[in-house]
Amino acid sequence: MSVAGVRSTDPGDYQDLPQPIVVMAKSFADGFSIPSHDHQRDQFLYAVSGVMRLRTDSDAWLVPPDGAAYIPAGLMHSVSMHGDVDMRTLYIDPSVVRRRRRELSVVAVPALLKELILALGHEPVAYGAGSRGSLIAQMIEQEIHLAKALSLHVPLPRDPRLQKLCAELLADPSDRKTLDQWSEVTGASARTLARLFDRDLGMSFVQWRRRVRFQSALEALSQGVPVSIVARQHGYRSPSAFTAAFGKAMGHSPSRLMPGGET
Repeated sequence: MSVAGVRSTDPGDYQDLPQPIVVMAKSFADGFSIPSHDHQRDQFLYAVSGVMRLRTDSDAWLVPPDGAAYIPAGLMHSVSMHGDVDMRTLYIDPSVVRRRRRELSVVAVPALLKELILALGHEPVAYGAGSRGSLIAQMIEQEIHLAKALSLHVPLPRDPRLQKLCAELLADPSDRKTLDQWSEVTGASARTLARLFDRDLGMSFVQWRRRVRFQSALEALSQGVPVSIVARQHGYRSPSAFTAAFGKAMGHSPSRLMPGGET
């Protein structure tokens, strides 16, 4: 597990420990990708800095600054890093922890939860019952249970007609083509495309495109791109329109995500 006090960065070392919640610290360079894998334990993936993108067979997720991903045990997923990522991973024993999430979700990480995660990282991995580490772990369980979920997942299609449309929008979120215009690209009528979005993705074309835009915008904002440029690059006619839509979806202004922004 450790040599001369250095905590292991091998996820395998954390799966069979008797402690219900343990934390691993690991850093990754911009552009690094972790191929599809799963774990025996639930995983709470939090980046002190940087942005992470997760993919499963059916969804794409973005984990922004001040956010974390809860990944249930056994769920296959891949992770890519955008910016240098200083990661803290909680491995949570699903057979012991009572208050746990049952599905993959991205949640907001308030200041208290962040400090608890960092504090547990300074405690011995093999903390005992009743110890400071044990008490911190109990508080983490409570705070994760109370954490607010963020609507940052983008469902991915299986229908080949939607796959073409969605791939192009993922590559260029500013694309303003209507469903009528997309029908010429995909070979399916606008009515068919609208029905496929509702049936296969559970949302309208406009709602799906908005999520794609917000994912891309979050990444750009965290890298310091000005709001005016982000708004234009993501299909909004003005910074004020983008700021209003962003605030409605995220609960705070875009400037909060920029380096040195509001807290």
